[in-house]
Amino acid sequence: MTAPPTLQPKFLPQRDQLGVVAVGFSGGQPRPGTDAAPMALIESGLLDQVRDELGYQVHYDNKVHDYSDVRPASDPVYRNMKRPATVSAVTEALQKQVYEHAKEGRCVLTLGGDHSIAIGSIAGTAKATRERLGREIAVIWVDAHADINTPETSDSGNIHGMPAAFLTGLAREDRKDVFGWITDDMRINLKKLVYIGLRDVDRGEKQILREHGIKAFSMHDVDRYGIGKVVEMALGHIGNDTPIHLSFDVDALDPMWAPSTGTPVRGGLTLREGDFIAECVHETGSLIAMDMVEVNPSLESQGASETIRAGCSIVRCALGDTLL
Repeated sequence: MTAPPTLQPKFLPQRDQLGVVAVGFSGGQPRPGTDAAPMALIESGLLDQVRDELGYQVHYDNKVHDYSDVRPASDPVYRNMKRPATVSAVTEALQKQVYEHAKEGRCVLTLGGDHSIAIGSIAGTAKATRERLGREIAVIWVDAHADINTPETSDSGNIHGMPAAFLTGLAREDRKDVFGWITDDMRINLKKLVYIGLRDVDRGEKQILREHGIKAFSMHDVDRYGIGKVVEMALGHIGNDTPIHLSFDVDALDPMWAPSTGTPVRGGLTLREGDFIAECVHETGSLIAMDMVEVNPSLESQGASETIRAGCSIVRCALGDTLL
């Protein structure tokens, strides 16, 4: 039997309790396949490794949730958003699942799915942390894309490019069936949002980042300072007294390391740099939740097994796997 993790977390009552939610959802963007990612990650041995090698007690219901029972029959474009009611219903259901784990003081791992699911996972973490600790959370968003378009600034209308806008309140909607369920206790502070790895940012998003002074480290910063300094600055911006939700889009990695993703962008992080970010977040003792998103196993010819291995490696590092 492997010993439980030795790092004492700052914001969780026990260090070896992991809640897992698997989300088979690709409706936040047009390309099918990300719905198969959670099962691919699990079948590759991820949860067995976390349990047997890292010593976690894994709380998982053995289901990949597609939330077909809550999806609406009709879902027309609204405010330029494609499938708004579907993404809203799915992320609301996910929010409740993540919240149930987080309120018990478990670290929560959400396996997606496209990045629209972060609306649900982060909302659930934020709500539970406010209730349990009276604290707001910080979000480290590792991604090639900023995903902070409002419906009005988005060129594509794909909601996987909007989650950060809805989570911060930059985008709001009164309709309950279109993200009107997001309450203030589920939102995150713009000052506690930090990006790492950006290199494909829309014009409207650049303006949003500048206007609101959002801390963002692009690949230019990684090239200039090195990944060690960038992570140090990112964590310094958050401070050491804030619970962290790490939302990791596998397309933050260069396609050399993670080719099977819907929107690959050359010039990204190496796998080692991705692992390093996750290792450093773990070492803070502040990690309370993590998303792994945008793995697309259906793109087999582009190296699905490599991408799955990369996703598993980053998750393990965030949960305490070390080189020595």
